[in-house]
Amino acid sequence: QVQVVESGGGLVQPGGSLRLACQFSGRIFNLYVWEWYRQAPGNEREFVARINIGGTTTYLDSLEGRFTISRESGENTVYLQMNSLKPDDTGVYYCATVAYGATRSWGQGTQVTVSS
Repeated sequence: QVQVVESGGGLVQPGGSLRLACQFSGRIFNLYVWEWYRQAPGNEREFVARINIGGTTTYLDSLEGRFTISRESGENTVYLQMNSLKPDDTGVYYCATVAYGATRSWGQGTQVTVSS
C-alpha cells in the first residue's frame, strides 16, 4: 500500500500564493502518475494537475497557468505551487498517485481558503 500525506494548506488573501506538498511512503517503487484534485463545498471533486514519471504535466484548463505541479523524486514528494489565488480556488485539495497495476491512492486532503 501507498501512504499519502498532504500539507501546506491554509488561509490566504486573494492574489496570494501557497505551496502544497504531498509525501508518499510505503510501496512507492512502481508509481508512475502523481495528481492533485480539489473539492469545493457543495461541488464534486475535480482534477487540478498531473505529472507523470516522464515529467509531462497536465492542468485544469481554467487555471490559466497559475498553478505548477512538480516532483522531487529523491524526497518522494510532489508539490503544487499556487499563485494569484482566487476565492474560487477555495476547497479541500487532495493528492493522489497511481502505481502500475494498482488503483489510485488518496490522501486525506488539506484545506485551502482564499478570502480577504
